[in-house]
Amino acid sequence: MLCIRVAGLSVILITVSVAAGGEDVGGYTEPPITEDDRQHWSFNALQSVKVPDTRFTEWRRHTIDYFIAAELEQHGLEPQPAASRQTLIRRLSFDLIGLPPTPAEIDSFVSDDSPDAYDRLIARLLTSKGHGERWAQHWLDLARFAETDGFEHDKLRKDAWMYRDWVIDALNADMPYDEFLRRQIAGDELYPDDDSARIATRFCLSGPDMPDINLQEERRHTLLNELTSTVGEVVLGLQIGCARCHDHKYDPISQADFYRLRAVFEPAVHLQKNRSVTGLSEKPPYTAASHIMLRGDFRRPGAVVTAGVLRVINSLEQAFSPVGDEHTAGRRTALAAWLTSRHNPLTARVIVNRVWQHHFGTGIVDTPSEFGIMGSEPSHDSLLDWLSNWFVENGWSLKKLHHLIVTSATYRQRSFLADDATDIDGQRWRTALNTDTDARLLSRYPRWRLEGEAVRDAMLFSAGVLNRRSGGPGVRPPLPKELLTTLLKNQWKVTEDKPEHDRRSVYVFARRNLRYPIFEVFDRPSANASCPDRGVSTTAPQSLHLLNSEFSAATARRLVESLAASPADQQIQQMFHRVLGRQVSVDEMRDALGFLAESNESTDDRLDGLTHLCLSLFNCNEFIFVD
Repeated sequence: MLCIRVAGLSVILITVSVAAGGEDVGGYTEPPITEDDRQHWSFNALQSVKVPDTRFTEWRRHTIDYFIAAELEQHGLEPQPAASRQTLIRRLSFDLIGLPPTPAEIDSFVSDDSPDAYDRLIARLLTSKGHGERWAQHWLDLARFAETDGFEHDKLRKDAWMYRDWVIDALNADMPYDEFLRRQIAGDELYPDDDSARIATRFCLSGPDMPDINLQEERRHTLLNELTSTVGEVVLGLQIGCARCHDHKYDPISQADFYRLRAVFEPAVHLQKNRSVTGLSEKPPYTAASHIMLRGDFRRPGAVVTAGVLRVINSLEQAFSPVGDEHTAGRRTALAAWLTSRHNPLTARVIVNRVWQHHFGTGIVDTPSEFGIMGSEPSHDSLLDWLSNWFVENGWSLKKLHHLIVTSATYRQRSFLADDATDIDGQRWRTALNTDTDARLLSRYPRWRLEGEAVRDAMLFSAGVLNRRSGGPGVRPPLPKELLTTLLKNQWKVTEDKPEHDRRSVYVFARRNLRYPIFEVFDRPSANASCPDRGVSTTAPQSLHLLNSEFSAATARRLVESLAASPADQQIQQMFHRVLGRQVSVDEMRDALGFLAESNESTDDRLDGLTHLCLSLFNCNEFIFVD
């Protein structure tokens, strides 16, 4: 510490020294990685886990249930019995393909007493093209996918939809997750003659961009920073973007670590003013040096750094070793190999946790893109490692992982207390609610709300008008006139072919600066940043939209028009079966008939009463929540 006097005032200048081993990088001294730094649970190698024993022998179905039951025992809890078949088929259908089951499918499954009925249902759903369409949306949220650039002009990215279709096709084909990542990081290097592999690299550049900015150097700096941060968040579950301007405040990730990782991508990002970037590609030889940017300022390049990976999770077993040739520096191929090495402690853990999150509403780690110091501890740490090891040993197959999870007794539990429950069941239920309030321990199945895309798809599906055509450029259904006035000219040119308006929501045009109304009210992210976990709000506009929007009214009318010409009670039964997937109760039938009678007295249009009844069903919790 040095003290000097300036104009009669004492000014203390403090210099901070770091432990031996730090690297002096031109005005920046990099802190070393200590053994204490490596002790955080997520940086440790995947552990070989002993499966615990449990007294719930009749309840458990396979290994997952042993871990869950053992944790429940420690907290004095008991698991819930299985949900009804009617509940299970609706749960599985929305979970695996994002659509409700048809009345015929429900009746067939409920009446099927064969031992393999549940497995055959899962197999049918996993092989449906709807599976990729459903689960692609989860990945597109992470990839910050949109079909426009964002910012003020939000210009069109003409072929951006190709990446969306690539993700859908890859998931439907059950592309192993390690290969899924390799293609998105280094597809052009690994498969230079494969156009689809080049399309896959659009993952890296799917975020917002400003092609018309005057300072293209600033644009490049911003894109590379955003790309690097996204790879860290999505693949490794670490907020490495915090180290753009300074060493990470909590995790052992230095600013030099960030810029080493960024240097991996630098040879592959090429910009042209007023043109969107469409993927990664290299134009060798690449001779430019990579620098730390002091304080994150692109105008203040610091010392040179070489391409590399995060030191805290690097090891001799998974060394980063680029091998270049006349076509590429090989950096991204080396990074992809490092990320998907079985010695990497994070990649498998992170994706297994994400899959678990979307099956149960919350991950084993409930901060799915934050596995660092500021993230949550796993609720079932041994289970997470067991699943991660199992996943790698089973070829990184996502469909096998889905099957494993949904066949467990844990997944099949009921989410509410049945009307015919015994006193013992009731006491067990109350204990679970008091001890496991948020269902993190999975003492019951946690019910969850449909996303806006699934709500829209279910409405169209119930009305019998959902267009199942796959792929192609995003479609633009009509928007409310008042919303169109907020856009620039031709920013939402309605698709001329009207049947296209009824395509699945994953194919609705994804404009970065405007979310389709039903998606926005049900918490769709903006696509300006990677979204690992959508918020779930409860607001008045949600009910108002489902009751009063032109889309809801038109869809309800189409459903009513499709009902068979029959007495009112039979039409009500059909409506309940198609919208809610169940029979109408005696009390509900009485109330519905009374409502229709009042409606008929006040209008000559008998259809109007049925339409309003349909709107009421669309708006009830039973429609937008999954038990």
